[in-house]
Amino acid sequence: MYQAIVLLPLLGAILAGAISLWGARARFPGAEPSDDHHAHDHAANGHAHHAEAHAGAAHDDHHAPAEPAAEGSRAAEIITTSLLAIAMVLSWIAFWRVGFGGEEQRIVLFNWMISGDFKVDWALRVDSLTAVMLVVVTTVSGLVHLYSIGYMAEDPYRPRFFAYLSLFTFAMLALVTADNLAQLFFGWEGVGLASYLLIGFWYHKPEANAAAIKAFIVNRVGDFGFALGIFAVFMMTGSIDFDTIFAQAPSLTGKTINFFGWHADALTLICLLLFMGAMGKSAQFLLHTWLPDAMEGPTPVSALIHAATMVTAGVFMVARLSPLFELSPNAAAFVTLVGATTAFFAATVGLVQNDIKRIVAYSTCSQLGYMFVAMGVGAYSVGMFHLFTHAFFKALLFLGSGSVIMAMHHEQDIRNMGGLKDKIPFTYWTMVIGTLALTGFPLTAGYFSKDAIIEAAFVGKNPFAAYAFVLTVAAAGLTAFYSWRLIYKTFHGTPHDKHHYDAARESPAVILIPLGVLALGSIAAGYPFKEFFAGHHVAEFFRESVKQSAAVIEAIHHSPKIVVWTPTVMMALGWGVATYFYLYRPDIPASMMRQHDALYRFLLNKWYFDEIYDVIFVKPALWLGRLLWKGGDGRVIDGFGPDGVSARVLDVTRNVVRLQTGYLYHYAFAMLIGAAALITWFMFAGGGAR
Repeated sequence: MYQAIVLLPLLGAILAGAISLWGARARFPGAEPSDDHHAHDHAANGHAHHAEAHAGAAHDDHHAPAEPAAEGSRAAEIITTSLLAIAMVLSWIAFWRVGFGGEEQRIVLFNWMISGDFKVDWALRVDSLTAVMLVVVTTVSGLVHLYSIGYMAEDPYRPRFFAYLSLFTFAMLALVTADNLAQLFFGWEGVGLASYLLIGFWYHKPEANAAAIKAFIVNRVGDFGFALGIFAVFMMTGSIDFDTIFAQAPSLTGKTINFFGWHADALTLICLLLFMGAMGKSAQFLLHTWLPDAMEGPTPVSALIHAATMVTAGVFMVARLSPLFELSPNAAAFVTLVGATTAFFAATVGLVQNDIKRIVAYSTCSQLGYMFVAMGVGAYSVGMFHLFTHAFFKALLFLGSGSVIMAMHHEQDIRNMGGLKDKIPFTYWTMVIGTLALTGFPLTAGYFSKDAIIEAAFVGKNPFAAYAFVLTVAAAGLTAFYSWRLIYKTFHGTPHDKHHYDAARESPAVILIPLGVLALGSIAAGYPFKEFFAGHHVAEFFRESVKQSAAVIEAIHHSPKIVVWTPTVMMALGWGVATYFYLYRPDIPASMMRQHDALYRFLLNKWYFDEIYDVIFVKPALWLGRLLWKGGDGRVIDGFGPDGVSARVLDVTRNVVRLQTGYLYHYAFAMLIGAAALITWFMFAGGGAR
């Protein structure tokens, strides 16, 4: 069963990829898919805009007519979605068996790498932590596949899209079932590759290509640290197998690693390097810049990356390696610092964004910060609880945003929306449910998980726990404000684009069914699981899959009432201010923007991180590249090589060749001149000898 969960998406990716290649060859016989100029020309005419538009809606006059879909598009959709549905059902069965039945096991599939004493098996590690991730990944991915059937209905390259989606899902499942660091790194890089393919799916758009490259490069920075961490683990323990590492971890206490002359504490350095990978993959402060740009991909991609897969990989990795982090209080403190800073930073930026998908993206960034705060203070199960609940309401908000974009004919700026609640009521109410869960409204899923993190920060013992408590409480108020700002500007008030408003209508059932399921999950994923993630049954549910800090879990239950109610009060305050600003006094936000223009621009430009990185890293890299290109390659290599010595040799040989005329008297004359020169040389040489 567990093998099937992992391999079914891979099978779907292979079949959909084969259908995509076959369809491309059928449409353009004799041409390689990569040299498909006709397809590229069509893409340049705007097929992406058709995909973002409502199925059947009238398109703008300047758009070219949609190209016929690739052969077998329907087959690719049905195959991949069906296989994901099977994997999803099996995952829920596994969740029940493993989490509540204790059916933990290690399944060896094959020997992967053997080099002397170094042996690595490809094995599936099935425990409660794995079971939680299997449910999250397959459920959200399955619903995204179903949603994509409607959302991408007019895109001619659907088989390729569905192949990428399933490949992404397989890579994430390989990551969460990993039994060693090499296998985990395979899945880690696999989701990075798949995200590059999906973000840049509409490759004719320069913005999409730039966003895909940016995501890939920023993640390489984090992954470099992650790889060094894996090497350090192997150097200190002689193994990359989790069981061996965890067994030897206590013996590493007090040991040091010579790191560029600095004798660093081994466990601290290892955990910081590993966490560097999590910072990149989970878009934490300083390595977060790729996340909002990833919105250039199709909306289902945004939901998949931001809700269930790539960005949660870092959180999962820290939870999986919790026996190491528990032994390194300094590294845990740093995790808390970064998580709290990210939660607050992203929330402040989300206040002023106008792109509907970017607002939800910064919300994701902020919520991931919450999860790392929980990991940093030792409440690993609480962090996983928020990961579990967040997947439902964040996927709901992204897919709901896609439904809005379709209704508004690919318009994404909330300033151009308004009054849509009567036009698309089902989408409206599902997004309201998602917003209630995100902001922590009582009895929704987010209420139980996010509030537990804030309480864990309050009772935490590391040096940055108090800092994390203050910032997460502040972020709770900011989250409520920008979330309801999105709802009010999109669905309430008067329409700002009358043409698109009049044409707006509810999405088809294939879009709405996933929204309904996720809305249900945004409510039901909280209370029923509270005791198993953040209550009295944590130890018996997670068992040895994470290193439990029983003291923190117990202390959460004895938090003062004022701490328990503070997040709810902040949520209500943020909601109230947003309601007053955007329903009753919309002139106030505009006035505040003018009065505090510098602060507004600071937040609108995302604390100027892109500009700072451009000055520090991008421009020097371009300058160096240009220097090596023009100076090194052009002047030195080409100057001395093809344009220098090589060119002179060619000149000489070209002139010598001219002597080969084919006339006998020319050769006789040359022989005569040569003989005369030789005799003359002998005469003078002989005279010199005497």
